[in-house]
Amino acid sequence: MPLHFNILTLFPNMFPGCLGASLAGKALERGDWSFSCTNIRDFGEGVHKCVDDTPYGGGAGMVMRADVLEKALLSTNDSGSRRIYLSPRGQQLKQPLVKELAASPSLTLLCGRYEGVDERFLQAHEFEEISIGDYVLSGGEPAALILMDACIRLLDGVMGNVNTADNESFGSGANGLLEYPHYTRPAVWTDANGSEHGVPEVLTSGNHAKIDEWRAEQSKIITKVRRPDLL
Repeated sequence: MPLHFNILTLFPNMFPGCLGASLAGKALERGDWSFSCTNIRDFGEGVHKCVDDTPYGGGAGMVMRADVLEKALLSTNDSGSRRIYLSPRGQQLKQPLVKELAASPSLTLLCGRYEGVDERFLQAHEFEEISIGDYVLSGGEPAALILMDACIRLLDGVMGNVNTADNESFGSGANGLLEYPHYTRPAVWTDANGSEHGVPEVLTSGNHAKIDEWRAEQSKIITKVRRPDLL
């Protein structure tokens, strides 16, 4: 059964975006995954289709209204779908969670704007919050595209080599560490300044045991320097 993304957004024209190209685009054409967008603005209040209002308690910005969001959600067929609000205060999106999400039949993704959404809506409809990192975006759409891409590439048949995902950073083949360096032809590359750069000899040795050992060690070194929290 293909993975379906049910997207609630004020900007439906942002989808599928980059996911309509490359491997994800081909997978979309094959029917390996699908998506539908619901424009929250269509359910706005009044002549101007207002979707937000000032926050109780004061403060800067505007908050998306619970009643408007509920109408948008109930207009969709998201029965059995896992509901996710893309939010910087949410659980961080990491590879084990991506694998879990990719195994779902459908995901409902709420893309917030302004200062956020009314908390009552999130609680009433059991949305979980997921963050793609410790920074703030102007809206949830780019975050939704990142989550979607991370899931799509794990679907059967999307990537050419079934072992690719396991050997990448955070993959099971990498023991949860960052990935080792990669090299390809030419064996000696001369940069624009005239300096020559060779390939580590072990990679051209043909000794696969030594190569595996070198790659494992490089993963540990890179992880220690860049992400010691993973060790």
